[in-house]
Amino acid sequence: MQRTNFSSGAPWENKVGYSRAVRVGNVIEVSGTVAADGEKVVAVGHAYEQTKYILARIEAVLVAAGASLHDVVRTRMYVTDISRWEEIGRAHGEFFQSIKPATTMVEVSKLIDDRYLVEIEATAVINA
Repeated sequence: MQRTNFSSGAPWENKVGYSRAVRVGNVIEVSGTVAADGEKVVAVGHAYEQTKYILARIEAVLVAAGASLHDVVRTRMYVTDISRWEEIGRAHGEFFQSIKPATTMVEVSKLIDDRYLVEIEATAVINA
């Protein structure tokens, strides 16, 4: 089966050894995504805005891989403050209200930078 890696061009992809997304056959796995624009953290302190930004980044790599949000079957959300679940969930719902993928939201003690409040992974399956 053919494997295609998709890069965002972030310098840490080569340092850590990962891809923004990987497509194998009709499955696309999107790596954990945070609210980063290059080295800049987007929407510091705003979980809702970070979530929207992250989901837009995920949508963009899915399109590059030949998919769309409608192909997403699973999302995983890692949040640093579970008490903010409603604002994070509201943003997720704005992207997935009609799609309704399986999802998980868990609180973690810390992400790679304290200014990141949310990290999201996604799995998509497309018609091959």
